Amino acid sequence: MSTQLQRTEQETDESPQEQRLERKSLDEGEREAQRTEEESTGDETPHAHLKVFRYDPEVEAKREPRFDDFRVPAPQGTTVLDALMYARDEFDSTLTFRHSCRQAVCGSDALFINGSQRLGCQTQIQDLDQRPVRVEPLPHQEVEKDLVVDMEHFYDQMEAVEPYFQGETPDEEEQLQSRENREKVKMSTRCIWCGACQSSCNIAAGDNEYLGPAAINKAYRFAMDEREDDDIKKHRMNILEQEHGVWRCQTQFSCTEVCPKDIPLTEHIQEMKREAVKDNLKFW
Repeated sequence: MSTQLQRTEQETDESPQEQRLERKSLDEGEREAQRTEEESTGDETPHAHLKVFRYDPEVEAKREPRFDDFRVPAPQGTTVLDALMYARDEFDSTLTFRHSCRQAVCGSDALFINGSQRLGCQTQIQDLDQRPVRVEPLPHQEVEKDLVVDMEHFYDQMEAVEPYFQGETPDEEEQLQSRENREKVKMSTRCIWCGACQSSCNIAAGDNEYLGPAAINKAYRFAMDEREDDDIKKHRMNILEQEHGVWRCQTQFSCTEVCPKDIPLTEHIQEMKREAVKDNLKFW
C-alpha cells in the first residue's frame, strides 16, 4: 500500500502583512526550495508530492486504474526517477517502472510527467511548476503494470526500416566518411529508442501502422550516410514511401518538442519527403 500525503496546518502569530513582507525577503535560492517543499519537517528537508498512476491486471483489487500519493524527500538535484525509487524502496515495493543507466542514455524510463513525455532521470523535481507532480505511463501504448508499457510495437516499427549499415565494404580499404556528411547525420545518431516521440505523435496514436518519428529518423541516419550503397538507399526509401511512411506526418512538431536528445525529428522527416520526391522525378 502506498503512503498517503498527510497535510498539517501550520499556525503562526504573524499578521498577513508581516507574512507578505517575509515572503518578499526570500532570496531566489529559498524560493526554489519552497517550490519543491510540500510541508516542513523536523530536518527541514524539502519534500515533493507525487501522484503516481497505478494498475496491476494480475491483482483483482488493483485492476481498476487509480493514482496513489507519495510524499518523498526532494532536495536540490532530485529527479523524478529518484523520487519514484524512494517511493518504491521506502513505501511500496510493488510500485513498478523501468530504469537502468540513470544518465539519459538507455531510454528505459520515458514517462508522462505533468502532461509531457520526459525521461524520469533527466527531469528535475525543482524544474517542474505543477504540484503535485503527476507521473503516468506513456500514452497511446498498452500498460502492462503501473508505469510500464508494452514497447514491442515500437521496436517492430524501428526494425521495419532496417536500422543498420548495409554499405559494401571493400576487402582491403577502409570506408571513410567526410566531415560534412558526419555533421549531417550526427544528430540522428543520438536516438536512444525511448519512445517518447512516438507516444507524443497524434498520427501514430490513430494509425497503428505508421512508422513513426523514431523509425523515420533512424532510416534518415542510414539513408543520408554517404557510405551506404545506392541500391540499399533506394530500398530504404521504398520502405519510407509506403502509405504509412513519411507522408503520414502532418508536421505538428510534437515529436521534436519532447525528444530528450534534442533531435530535429520533424526536420528529418521533411527531408525524407524531399528525398522521396526527388527519387520519383523523371526527366525525359
